[in-house]
Order: sequence, then structure tokens, then C-alpha cells
Amino acid sequence: MVGCRHCGLANPRRTTRCRRCGGILHERDDTRSLQRVWAWLLAGLIAYVPANLYPMLRTTTFGHTMDNTIVGGVIELFAHGSYAVAGIVFFASVMIPIGKFIAIGYLAASARHDPGNHTTARQHLYEVVEFIGRWSMVDVFVVAILTALVQLDLIATINPGIAAICFALSVAFTMISAQMFDPRILWDRKAGPATT
Repeated sequence: MVGCRHCGLANPRRTTRCRRCGGILHERDDTRSLQRVWAWLLAGLIAYVPANLYPMLRTTTFGHTMDNTIVGGVIELFAHGSYAVAGIVFFASVMIPIGKFIAIGYLAASARHDPGNHTTARQHLYEVVEFIGRWSMVDVFVVAILTALVQLDLIATINPGIAAICFALSVAFTMISAQMFDPRILWDRKAGPATT
């Protein structure tokens, strides 16, 4: 059987269109699916490096320009006594992306090499990664809002740095990587060889 990605109806194998909604049916290709997951994950990792090395924000106050990286901004917030904000920024900008890289890598590696143990836990991990993916762009939105709101000419201006673009690309690439992962692969070893 081939499941329709639009309405979920199970159609007979080698059917090209869904009997219910008319959507185009695609049979599974587990090897290419995992290759796409690894490729997008690697692209996300590559984009994440400059996102942490280059400035995220360029702040100009009274003619003095200061560049802040993600971790530099966290340290500065902590030094000014904004412990909660520093913790949120560190968690959202450093811990969650690294956790997503590790989780997606683990899921892709375990899909091929795990004998089928802890399948339910891995399914839950996949669902958590999918849920967190929508909230990963919070940092980029904050930079965009600050840039739009704080434009006071000579007094203060905030401009996004190159790291904002790299961070947005990294988040987008990891979201695509998670989308490319087919969670049915996790259940194949438990149920036996896949037929679709």
C-alpha cells in the first residue's frame, strides 16, 4: 500500500493518484530520504558556525558602534543583570539548535543501524524536533523587530549582522532536514522489511 501525503488514504501499490483526493502518490525511497536528511543537516551545521562567529547585531549609540555575537550578547545581558533574558537567549540560540543537530543526527543514524529498540521513544523525539522547529526563528524575529523599532538616527540605531542571515539559514536548513526525515523508517526494523 502507498499512503497519500495529502489525505492519508492507503492506496494500492503502483497507483499514481490518490483515489480519494487525486493527489500524486510517491512510494518510499529510504536511501535517498536519509541522504537528503544528512545533506540538509550538514548545510545547517555549516551555516551555524558563522552564525556564532560573526556579529548578530550592530548597535550604534551616540556614534559608538558595538558588534555583538550571540554568546557575546548573552554575556553582556548577564553582566547588566538581565539573567532571565540572558538565559532565554542562550537556551533559544545555543542549546536548542545544538540539541536539534544532535537529535536529527541521532534519528538518521539510528534509522539504519538500530535493531528496532526504543522505537516509540525515537518517534517522540522526532515529534519534539518537529514541534521545536517552528519556534527556532524567534531570534531572527527579535533582530528584525529591534532593527525596525530602534532607528533614532544619531542617538541609537540597530542593524542586523551577517550572523542573523547565517542563523536564519541554519534554522531553515535544519527544519528542512527534519521534514525530509521519514519517521516510518524508525518502525521498519520493528515490523520487518518495508514493502512500500
